Amino acid sequence: MGDTIGELLTGNAKFVSGEFLPNEEYYQAIATKQTPQVLWIGCSDSRVSEHQMTGSKPGTMFVHRNVANIVAFNDVNISAILEYGVVHLKIQDIIVCGHTRCGGIAAIEDGVHENYIADWLCIATGAKESANRIAAERKLSREEKLAVLTEENVKLQIKHLKNLALIRNMHAKGPLPRIHGWLYRVETGSIDVLIDGRDDGGKTRRAAGKKSKAARRR
Repeated sequence: MGDTIGELLTGNAKFVSGEFLPNEEYYQAIATKQTPQVLWIGCSDSRVSEHQMTGSKPGTMFVHRNVANIVAFNDVNISAILEYGVVHLKIQDIIVCGHTRCGGIAAIEDGVHENYIADWLCIATGAKESANRIAAERKLSREEKLAVLTEENVKLQIKHLKNLALIRNMHAKGPLPRIHGWLYRVETGSIDVLIDGRDDGGKTRRAAGKKSKAARRR
């Protein structure tokens, strides 16, 4: 086996010489104060890097990641992140991003017996119920159903997010923070916009007007 830790440290040295030092003014500025523009709620999956997929620099996003990009009502962690992000950092855009070929989504579909994982994923039960109904109506294959479930989960977690008291009370006063639903395709590197918070009411749409296969069957 290779020395993964050594490779990471070597990578850091390359980052310092190739990225940090040539852009030292920028990094010194964000070292003094962070002013992120986006609060990112994504999956912990090792293949999903929010900065890399969007071509953004450190300092752009305030990040929370967990298994299957879930927004839980009883999670003090995500509640504290939301409060710090939107109240103290004044972030105006929140992105909930799911991704294709997600192990958490597959576990939601197939069931899982490990105690903590099962308890966590039950928060996405509503997405599975919606996907079950859609799959039965359209006679979808397993792969097609997983694609639908991934999207339904993003939509459900946005519903959870909007129902949290902090966000609900802020939306009673105005449109901020805007909430967006994205789907990252690990097989192509592209992002589908499922819900664009810039539209009135967060209307559902697709990036560049394109629809996924699952969406075209709806």
